[in-house]
Amino acid sequence: MTIAWDILLYLLCAVGFIVGIKGLTHPRSAVRGNLSSASAMLLAIVVTLFVIRGGHNWFVIVPGILIGGAAGAVMATRVQMTAMPQMVAAFNGFGGVASVFVAGAAVIGLDAVYSGAAEAAADFGVEFDPALPWIQGIAIALTGLIGGVTFSGSGIAYGKLDEWKIFWKDTSLPANQLINAGLLVAALVVGSLVTLVPSLAVVWYALLVVIALALGLTLVLPIGGADMPVVIALLNSYSGLAAAKSGFVIGNTVLIVSGSLVGASGLILTAIMCRAMNRSLTNVLFGKIDASGAKADADEVYGGRVKSTSAEEVAMLLDDADRVVIVPGYGMAVSQAQHAVRDLYKELSDRGKTVEFAVHPVAGRMPGHMNVLLAEVDIPYDRLLDDTQTNSTIETADVAIVLGANDVVNPDARENPQSPIAGMPIIDVDKARTVIVIKRSLSPGFAGIPNPLFAADNTLMFFGDGKKAVVDMVAEVKDL
Repeated sequence: MTIAWDILLYLLCAVGFIVGIKGLTHPRSAVRGNLSSASAMLLAIVVTLFVIRGGHNWFVIVPGILIGGAAGAVMATRVQMTAMPQMVAAFNGFGGVASVFVAGAAVIGLDAVYSGAAEAAADFGVEFDPALPWIQGIAIALTGLIGGVTFSGSGIAYGKLDEWKIFWKDTSLPANQLINAGLLVAALVVGSLVTLVPSLAVVWYALLVVIALALGLTLVLPIGGADMPVVIALLNSYSGLAAAKSGFVIGNTVLIVSGSLVGASGLILTAIMCRAMNRSLTNVLFGKIDASGAKADADEVYGGRVKSTSAEEVAMLLDDADRVVIVPGYGMAVSQAQHAVRDLYKELSDRGKTVEFAVHPVAGRMPGHMNVLLAEVDIPYDRLLDDTQTNSTIETADVAIVLGANDVVNPDARENPQSPIAGMPIIDVDKARTVIVIKRSLSPGFAGIPNPLFAADNTLMFFGDGKKAVVDMVAEVKDL
């Protein structure tokens, strides 16, 4: 096998990976795209282990593949759909720490690489470039920095998404921005020593990773739960960038290509999520999400104006409606109500009514969370509308059903410049003729602020578990 064949096979892997990502852009081709990318990565592993020249320590590689593969299979088969955001956070962290170890292994021989680079180049019959060892040193330092930040940041994100009690209180640090800046400067200084003093590269690299882990903590700790979808997208980008840098470290082309694609796509998604939440991408990158602003008092907002309803009354409203818009939120995921929602959709559609789903870009706890849940129960993709499409026609909706969503339908974002979510694009369900809000109580969402929608003149609150409420509604509609 020649080097040309190695390059050709890696190119085939990269093409398969890109085709797979293209398939993931549409629900109908998502499964095929996932298989394409997974097959390309499997081929890349086979090429790396069995085609690329060089000795391999099979006593480490084989147990690693078996243990990692078994752990991944168990996690993938047992995870609940409501826990998918936590799983994505965990996978981001694993990707970051894997890159840290790959670069760490390269550091062990970095001094020898520096001193023997010219001799090694002569062995391969190429002209020695003095810049090459420096480039590898820079790649190692960047891998350690980004990978360390990704690992500890993802750990904090996992804890916040899983609602660990330790994160219930305000966890912001005094002078947090100053601390972040200091840690970043320290990481850059220590990272440069990895290249400038290769004889102590192992020591400098270990110190760099410790600083990066601390930086990941201080970047993510102050960020509230409502901003977790943005953080997850950003950490996903970081894990891809760390993988790309580790590809430079070990000279693996397909790792550079796949890591760059993940890093770039994650950064684009982060920018889209920032626009959806009226956040600054720069502030997110430096761990400063400006969720400031006065929080209204719940008693003043609701003030005895909340009206409750029942399944029977909602069924009568739906029977008279021509167009119904359903707005899913994290509450639908928690109560596992998506199957009952599918039954309601079919029952109303069979009666000749137009039923659509308004999906906000940050609904749930990760990008695309609601789309996955609705696709799971075979809701037609053309029935899903984004916030812009919904708002352009929401005034013609006879009934809007809000199921477990809070902040993404809060009119305060549009009307109250002092609100912590002021300026955040929302779904304007308050402009529908009648609004049904299904919730257990009047408790606030992740932003921690009351929602004036609950006390609006055209809003009826249906208190109860999301799944049971929808099941009762379907039964009442069938009895009409």
